[in-house]
Amino acid sequence: MAGKADLSGKLVTVLGGSGFVGRHLAQELLARGARLRVACRRTEVAGRIKPLGNLGQVQLARCDMTDAESIARVVAGSDLVVNLVGAFSGDLDAVQGSGAGRAAAAAAAAGASAFVHVSAIGADAEGATAYARSKAAGEAAVLAAFPTATVLRPSVLFGPDDHFLNLFGGLIALFPVIPVFAPQAKFQPLFVDDLAEAIANALVDPAAHGGKTYELGGPEQISVLDLNQRIAAAAERKVLLAEMPDGLSGLFATMTGWLPGAPLSRQQWQLLRAGNVASGQHPGIEALGVRARPLGLFLERWMVRYRKHGRFEDRLAA
Repeated sequence: MAGKADLSGKLVTVLGGSGFVGRHLAQELLARGARLRVACRRTEVAGRIKPLGNLGQVQLARCDMTDAESIARVVAGSDLVVNLVGAFSGDLDAVQGSGAGRAAAAAAAAGASAFVHVSAIGADAEGATAYARSKAAGEAAVLAAFPTATVLRPSVLFGPDDHFLNLFGGLIALFPVIPVFAPQAKFQPLFVDDLAEAIANALVDPAAHGGKTYELGGPEQISVLDLNQRIAAAAERKVLLAEMPDGLSGLFATMTGWLPGAPLSRQQWQLLRAGNVASGQHPGIEALGVRARPLGLFLERWMVRYRKHGRFEDRLAA
């Protein structure tokens, strides 16, 4: 906590706070002394957040982003509000388009002094995917309802419990040949704890960050192929990484993406092919007082679980 402004006594409501980002953000906010209200559709999945705080410091609340009354109920009395809600399928406008606007309007009506909306790099009103268009619509709706809101656009996020590195790590551990879709597309992966710190800093100082949009990327750009190679090396797995041409990748995603548990939908493939790096048109994470940490700082340690004998490899070798 040295050098970090605190949030002692502040009630922070985090919409969509039960997921990957929400768990890491909860740790950051609680460490700063905030009282935390985690709002989500299924409060039973947010139970793991409660033990992170002191007695009475964490409250769970049920919320539906398509229901304005539900949102108003969970943001009532909040000093600060964060919106993490997002989706890749279903009614995207209701959730992350107009839904984001409803959340911002409710926060304004509740008298919140700051609203942080987490969008995504690639949000574009003219984008090729419904996801990109709905993200842009959400940003516009938020700023219309809460003009001093802070909009954060992170790149792909990574962490020890993510569904990004662990997806690739799991596949590399299971199969000798891995198809690599959009192999030359570039990411700018951002450590989830760095995003959490950036959100907290924006909440602490809305006078400096309100009404602004930030693009948050990590310190390096990595191609999809390079990422797979790094994961394979860290997991000490020898695999053949087969670079797939776009035509074949698009066909695969179209033909299989509708299946339950499919690895890649058509929309996800389009987003993957487009890449995910900061445009440079908006300030970056440094402007929020955060020095982003590189993937290489963690990858070797996190990929141990995907080695042939996992964490027991050194013991067996001895």
